This record gives sequence, structure tokens and C-alpha cells, in this order.
Amino acid sequence: MKTLLMAVVTATAALAAPLASAQKIGVTMSQFDDNFLTILRNSIADSARKAGVSVQIEDAGGDVGKQLSQIQNMIAQKVDAVIVNTVDTDATPKMTRLLTEAKIPLVYVNRKPVDFEKLPPGMAVVASDETVSGKLQAEQVCKLLDGKGSILVLMGDLSNEAARSRTKAVEDVLAGKECSGIKIADKREGKWDRTRGQDITTNWLSSGLTFDAIVSNNDEMAIGAINALKATRKWTPRTIVAGIDATPDALASMKAGDLKVSVFQNAIGQGAGAIDAAIKLARKQHQERFVSIPFELVTPENMARYAGKN
Repeated sequence: MKTLLMAVVTATAALAAPLASAQKIGVTMSQFDDNFLTILRNSIADSARKAGVSVQIEDAGGDVGKQLSQIQNMIAQKVDAVIVNTVDTDATPKMTRLLTEAKIPLVYVNRKPVDFEKLPPGMAVVASDETVSGKLQAEQVCKLLDGKGSILVLMGDLSNEAARSRTKAVEDVLAGKECSGIKIADKREGKWDRTRGQDITTNWLSSGLTFDAIVSNNDEMAIGAINALKATRKWTPRTIVAGIDATPDALASMKAGDLKVSVFQNAIGQGAGAIDAAIKLARKQHQERFVSIPFELVTPENMARYAGKN
């Protein structure tokens, strides 16, 4: 996917005439090479097609400078709105300023910008409350451990608000009375990546660190942890590994009896919501500043209802 730096999807809905505004929406994704973000990107493209608008989707490749350059190019092209899945949430003030000065509507999707409270009119955020995901995940792990034991935490890219919020939510749950018997033995930054999650877990196992569960900020790192446990023959059917996103790979892992906990993050809903918000803002219609897409706990008992949702 990395070789595909730009995907342009142009279509007209069969039952709807093209809109008078929002004819072209620029979209910059933090990276294409990510399972969850691929689902989000496809949803943006599909929702644009159904709405009868054109989208220009670009891959920032995890590079903040490149993403800023993409936004500047979209401004020069005079797009009707811009959707940003930001590489680094701390870099959003400059993005906000660039698009404010250009008088182009901006929608942040999936990752809440650091300057959310200061966003001017004509801008919106479509995302999920990251604190809720970490809370749901940690509470379920606490339940499985009967409120005692030790855990290891795989953190996402700490430049993202999501990783920081999910990790803090886990820590807050463990600080509560019912789960205070659970301690964090170690935590490492795996940057959302399956291979990094596997390597970190392998290092933990090699060091002789003992633990009762691995809690990961996303499913990709969780699957990496499971791979490491299996490769070193440390995995058993009772092993507890928890993730977040409920991606197809995660649900397959759960069905196989490996992943014990995930939290459904609605990538399709976020993508559709971002297109809807961008169109409304471009048409100068009322749009709430924050569109919340709820998180939902996923366990082996209810996983069937989430098949095909992402």
C-alpha cells in the first residue's frame, strides 16, 4: 500500500444530483499501511461515492512534514473541504491555522486534535472518546483476573492523543478499588505496529518478566504479542491478551481462542461521519463540532455481532 501514495475516487451517486458545493474533498491519512486506517479510508471513499462528491486521498506515510505539505497542496487546489487523519495530534494547531486562513472547512477524523477546544467555526472532529476504549478494555481484563495480578501494556504512538488517553484510562481503572490488586509490571511504546508488538513481547519473555495479561492500545500490537507468545511456546488457552478496534484480524484471532478482549471502534462510521461533516461545512450548514462514534466492548461471547462491521 505504501507505493500507492494517492488514491482518487470520483463518482456520482445514482440517485442524487451532485452537490452545489463540496465538489472535491481533500483527504490526508496518517498512513495507508495500517489495517484499521485502511478500513477508515475505504469508508471515506465509499461514503463520498454515495454522496456524489470527489475525494482525493493521500498517504502521509507517518510523516508530519509530508502531511502539512499535502494540506498546503490541497489549499492551492482550492478543494471545498479537507479531512485530516493526523500523523501527530500535537501538530494540529498549524493545520488548523493554514485551513482557517484559506477559509476551507476542516474535519479531523479518528484522532482528536490537541487544539480541539480552540477550533474555530467551520471545523469539526469525528472520532470516538478514547478514554472509553481504555476503560472498557481494562475493566474487562480486571474482571478476567478477578482484580489481582500484573499486566504489561503495549502503547501506541505516544505522539497520538489516542495512545495517551487509552493508556491513562487503563491506569485509572487499576487505581480504582475493585482493580487495585492489579499492577503494571512494564509498559512500552509499540507505535500501533504488529511487528513492534511482537518484538517487545519477545524481549519481555526473554527477560523473564512475569505477568498475567498483556493489555494493548490496539489489536495489531495485541496480535503481535500473541505471535510472540506462541513462537516462544508461552501461550496457553488461558492466556489473556487484550486489544482495541475489533478489526477483522482481531475477530479471527478471538474466534480461534487467542485474543480475549477487544473494543469495537467503528471505522466505517467514522469515515461516513467525516464525509457528512465535510459536506455540511462546505455547504455552510449547521454541524456539531464533535461527532462521537461510540466504542463497544467485544468478547468471545458477543463477537459474532461485530463480524463484517469493520
